[in-house]
Amino acid sequence: MNVGHAIRLCRTQRKASQTDVAHKASCSVSYLSMLENNKRDPTLSTLTKIASALHVPIGVLFVLASEHDDLGNVDKKLTGALAQSALASLGKSPEPTHAGGRHG
Repeated sequence: MNVGHAIRLCRTQRKASQTDVAHKASCSVSYLSMLENNKRDPTLSTLTKIASALHVPIGVLFVLASEHDDLGNVDKKLTGALAQSALASLGKSPEPTHAGGRHG
């Protein structure tokens, strides 16, 4: 998995600075930079905060971070379509989140 690439890709597609994302995710800019350069592995909690700061579902980060070997026997066309769909979703305006809201 290339989580750093996925974070950077989402951040640049959202036209957000590292400073802005780091502030919203409650981490330092240097730590976010290390994550984007794959010099650190984030915890699930940190990744969740970063996804929230980027206004993307955490699943989008996982899809964009996945490499072919990570997906086992999943059809290449399907994974390509999934990645394209995830990228396309980044071009849309982020939907507001509602505190205490239910998903489902």
